Amino acid sequence: MTQATTGTTTTAEAENDILQRARATVLDKGQGLGKDEIMEVLRLPDERIKDLLALAHEVRLKWCGDEVEMEGIISLKTGGCPEDCHFCSQSGLFQSPVRNAWLDIPALVDAAKQTAKTGATEFCIVAAVKGPDERLMDQLIDAVNTIQSEVDINVAASVGILTREQVDRLAKAGVHRYNHNLETARSYFPNVVTTHSWETRRDTLKMVKDAGMEVCCGGILGMGETLEQRAEFASELAELDPHEVPMNFLDPRPGTPFADMEVMDTKDALRCIGAFRLALPRTILRFAGGRELTLGDIGTEEGLLGGINAIIVGNYLTTLGRPQEQDMDMVGKLRLPIKALNTTV
Repeated sequence: MTQATTGTTTTAEAENDILQRARATVLDKGQGLGKDEIMEVLRLPDERIKDLLALAHEVRLKWCGDEVEMEGIISLKTGGCPEDCHFCSQSGLFQSPVRNAWLDIPALVDAAKQTAKTGATEFCIVAAVKGPDERLMDQLIDAVNTIQSEVDINVAASVGILTREQVDRLAKAGVHRYNHNLETARSYFPNVVTTHSWETRRDTLKMVKDAGMEVCCGGILGMGETLEQRAEFASELAELDPHEVPMNFLDPRPGTPFADMEVMDTKDALRCIGAFRLALPRTILRFAGGRELTLGDIGTEEGLLGGINAIIVGNYLTTLGRPQEQDMDMVGKLRLPIKALNTTV
C-alpha cells in the first residue's frame, strides 16, 4: 500500500510536520508546545523560518491580540553589583567601564514622564543589586508613590532577590509588575552565574506571583547554550507561566567573561522568537536588549510579525537602544496598534 503524496511530500509527512502539529495544538487550542516539540521548531531549516514566523504571528493575534505594549526602563542604582552574572557589565567583580551611580526621586519621576510621552504604558525601575537593602527599598517605595501621583503609567520594578516581607511591601505600594529573569535554562545557569542559584531566583518569582503582582521573567539567548537548553529554557518559562517574557540577545560587554562571545546568528534568533511564541501562546513576548545588534531593522520587523508583541523603547541599562521615535514609527509602519494604558490594568 502506498501513501498519498503532495508533490514530493507524503500525506503522513505533512501531518507529522511540526508546524502543522503546532497549528492544531497552539493556534487552535491555545496550548503551548512541550520541550521536545520546541526542539523540533529550533531545528527547522532556514527555508522554513518564514512559515514559522507566520504561524507565530497568527498565534499572537489570536491569543494576545494585535496591540504592541511599550515600556521604558531606568536604572535607579547602576554598577557595583556583588553578583557575577557573566554577561553583565554592572558586576563589581569585573573590570568593566560601568561606574556606580544613584538616581534621586525627581530624576526617576522625570524619566517616567518622558517615557509616558512616547505612548509607553510601563515604566520599570531597575537596580544592580543582589537584593534591596532598607535604603533602596525606602527610595523605591517613595519613587513608586511619587510617580503614581504624577504620571499616568504603570510602575514595574526589578531589584533582585526578595524576601517575603519585601515582596509584600512592593505589592502594597502598587508595583504593577516585577521583573526577575531566570536568565537561561536551569541546566546551563551555573555557566552564567555562580554567586546564587537558579532556584533562588525562581523562589522570588513564586512569592511575587503569590502576592498578586504580575510576573515578568525571561533571559538572554546566545550565551553559549545548546539548542536543547534553549528548548529547556522555553519550557521552564512556560511552566512558570509569567505574564511577560523579555527576550534579550547577548550584546557582549567589555570586561565581562562573555566579552569575546560571538553575536547570535540572526536566523537562530528568529527561530527562537517563533519557538518561544509557540511555547507561550498567551504571554507578552517583549523585545529587549541586544535586538538592534542581533536582528537589525529588518529582523526587528520580522520579529514583530513573528510573535513579538511588546518592546522596550529607548536605551537599556548599560547599552544604547534605538531612538524611541524610530520604534514608534516602525510599529506604525507595520499597522500594529499601540496598547493603551487602560487595557493593561
